[in-house]
Amino acid sequence: MNPPRPADTKLVISSYHRFTLWRSPPEMAAAVRHRWPEMRVLDLPHYDRITPELRDADIFVGLLLRPEQLSQAVRLKWVHTTSAGVGQLMYPEFRSSGIILTNASGVHASAMAEHITGMIVAMARDFPGAMRFQAQKKWAQQEIWDGPARPRELSGAVALLVGFGAVGRAVAERLRGLGMHIWAVTRSGKADTALAERAFPAAELNAALPSADYVILAAPETPETHHLIGAEQLAAMKRSAILVNVARGSLVDQPALVTALEKRAIGGAALDVASPEPLPPEHPLWSLENAFITPHTSGISERIWQREAELLIDNLERWFRGEPLRNQVDLARGY
Repeated sequence: MNPPRPADTKLVISSYHRFTLWRSPPEMAAAVRHRWPEMRVLDLPHYDRITPELRDADIFVGLLLRPEQLSQAVRLKWVHTTSAGVGQLMYPEFRSSGIILTNASGVHASAMAEHITGMIVAMARDFPGAMRFQAQKKWAQQEIWDGPARPRELSGAVALLVGFGAVGRAVAERLRGLGMHIWAVTRSGKADTALAERAFPAAELNAALPSADYVILAAPETPETHHLIGAEQLAAMKRSAILVNVARGSLVDQPALVTALEKRAIGGAALDVASPEPLPPEHPLWSLENAFITPHTSGISERIWQREAELLIDNLERWFRGEPLRNQVDLARGY
């Protein structure tokens, strides 16, 4: 079969989100049109027109497609989601559709790795405590030293990365520069030996937890990773260990985490994700001094859409040459 031709292709872009940064800018569609002026490229800022335009679309670029929208997309051959996570598309109709799915894996890795590194440094040096004392205009040197989150060094500490994809590897590169030991938990139990000193299969997570000073969740959201960290895993961690979650809130049993933090069974938690999001104002996590919360901002960067456009154009080049696409999702595994 001959590869598709740009002149015979209709591409629909629609990436609306309440957070404005996640909305695809017009520059991305403009970049595609500049490269292939003969291709039909439709950029929809809202979802209200998406369904009729999908009926003759070959490629869709955006955050999600609902089942009722997918049912109308009779010509659709490829969906590229502008998020790294694909859980929003893992419903039965899509998985059985035969449509190719690619994601934005790697686009957010640099920003997320810097954010995670910042969270770890903040927790190690008790920056959240210092900020609370700053709000009180109090020079609290003794109080910070005497507090439960006494400042410590990162050199020599063990960082256990649960998930060693683009984000996990980028984090490992940065934490190695701080003198930390990098351990990884992956599905296969294999990891890049240039970055990770030790690797464990997912089934041995509980065996790795007791030695970790920082447990960093960077795994995809799948049925297998739902509540990957629960009461049993929290109990296995050091009392001084810090849990860092930048993946999805569903990876952690949140009530069990609250209990562990309240009892100071672990040292603390740095959370960029929660369940639900936004986290309700009355949620107990907000008031816990050993919880450091950022509002799902780890992937934020002014460079995101430049990288998104570069990835999309590279994959379109491959599509029209009939070559394998980057970041193709395994629909059976869900990532």
